[in-house]
Amino acid sequence: MRVAILGASGKVGSLLMEDALTRGLEVTALVRDPSRMPERPGLERAAVDVNDADSVVKAVKGSDVLVSALGGPPGTLVAGAKAAVASGVGRIVWLGAYGTGESAQAAGFLTRSLLSLFMRGELPDKTAADATIRAAGGTVFHVGPMGDGPAAHRTLTLKDAPKRLFPAGISRAAVAAAMLDEAQNPSFPGQTVIAVPN
Repeated sequence: MRVAILGASGKVGSLLMEDALTRGLEVTALVRDPSRMPERPGLERAAVDVNDADSVVKAVKGSDVLVSALGGPPGTLVAGAKAAVASGVGRIVWLGAYGTGESAQAAGFLTRSLLSLFMRGELPDKTAADATIRAAGGTVFHVGPMGDGPAAHRTLTLKDAPKRLFPAGISRAAVAAAMLDEAQNPSFPGQTVIAVPN
């Protein structure tokens, strides 16, 4: 199985890459500058620009699933989502933020208010990108604040999201593991789900 990882040089993206290689998957790392990534067995590096969908289409040829930990300034996520869908890869697993879009109601008023205050410029981009991925049958993961820690996790539907004043923190390793579990064994196509610590 070949997994294309968009944003593979970032904090979550690099963990996705490590975990995928450990699982014995073939990986194509989709990054702006492949020369910054070391060569490794099972790893193919490809230069892409999400604003140039053709670069993504060419780079993911032969991939079974595209997993994205893409971040960036407003506009980047929508461009990345459109490029991911245009790539023609049959399955997409996308990283979003808990408290935005479909998970806003589950996150509660206080979380929504804080996100509106601190992420005002990014919220429309995140929401539109998530909607683009879901409409194409992809799975969108919404997670709370990320940090270090173990990879133990559970994936829940939004209706099963725990009611809390603030969303639970989760390790980046757990987020990467949850996304790769979905990439290998799709259980939530076309849905927004949450990853929580186990």
